[in-house]
Amino acid sequence: MSTDTPKGLGEARWPSGYDRIILDETDSTNAEAARMAGGLRKPTWIMARHQTAARGRRGKTWDNPKGNLAATLMMRPGGLPGWAALRSFLAANALYETMALYTKRDNLALKWPNDVLLNGGKVAGILLETTSSGGTVDWLAVGIGVNLAKRPTAVKDAAFAPVSLAEEVDGPIDAEEFLTVLAGFYATEESILETMGFEPIRQSWLSRAARLGEIITAKTGDKEISGTFDSIDDQGQLVLISAKGPVKIPAADVFF
Repeated sequence: MSTDTPKGLGEARWPSGYDRIILDETDSTNAEAARMAGGLRKPTWIMARHQTAARGRRGKTWDNPKGNLAATLMMRPGGLPGWAALRSFLAANALYETMALYTKRDNLALKWPNDVLLNGGKVAGILLETTSSGGTVDWLAVGIGVNLAKRPTAVKDAAFAPVSLAEEVDGPIDAEEFLTVLAGFYATEESILETMGFEPIRQSWLSRAARLGEIITAKTGDKEISGTFDSIDDQGQLVLISAKGPVKIPAADVFF
């Protein structure tokens, strides 16, 4: 554990071109973002100090104890759904950099497709939801939950046990301050995507990926595919080298 104040947090400034809304309570920041979408003029971060009906991927419940971060970036990325979906990797990179101000980088890893691990346990998750018309994305919600203060106790028998960032530092972690730093790193990732495309984002994500080059298992419904974690492609698909050769997987739960 570190007793030092994480470097850079005191000087953090809110990134230009983005708005923020801080709520005391809502059902879900993703749901709140969807309700607010029509009135937003810029990409906007919506944070709630408490959620009453938080959720994760595939309708799973997300336990959100007091003091943890619950925030959603609502934006209009334009383009096709696949282009919008790449934001999961931008958010993961931004989360990694933010958490690296609190703990050693070697303690952190990114788990495909949308989790951040701390010492092998799940410390953060990302949930993307979109609305589309005519094949083009109108709105994208990038939901982020981070166990800042407490590890959830309602989660039982998880493949990756929940952990909290507070276990790495002495003293409380301010959620609004954390969001300010996260928003800054995310804005940088967006700038990279807009100017240089997905490739540098992909390379950064791979450099932080959990179990790259090792045997992992991807589960999709009742089907499981095991193989060597080789890469992610230019669409963010998982690339495994199985006994039958390379396999690209667009969506799955990963185990190792």
